Amino acid sequence: MEKLTLLEQDLINAICLFHAKFKNVAPDEIEVELMYDDVAGYSAEAFYNGQLDVYNTVNFITALRLYIDEQLGRDSMAARIVLDIDDEEGMIAKVEF
Repeated sequence: MEKLTLLEQDLINAICLFHAKFKNVAPDEIEVELMYDDVAGYSAEAFYNGQLDVYNTVNFITALRLYIDEQLGRDSMAARIVLDIDDEEGMIAKVEF
């Protein structure tokens, strides 16, 4: 199996692109904060024009799949995606094809 690691900036970019696509705005106008909570798991907040949208783990993975499809040119449905926290890199996604 091929392995790929998406770093924290990739995760932020994925949320920005996903949010922009469905809100019809430019990705660089969106601010994203990644979060982890022992109860809620992985999530992200996207801020645009004073509005806050929260992405739970499922929506987060969906945004990563779109990023993998559109930005990396890979079949995201064939990928296993696991979110994790790395001591040096911050939040990452481990992807196996």
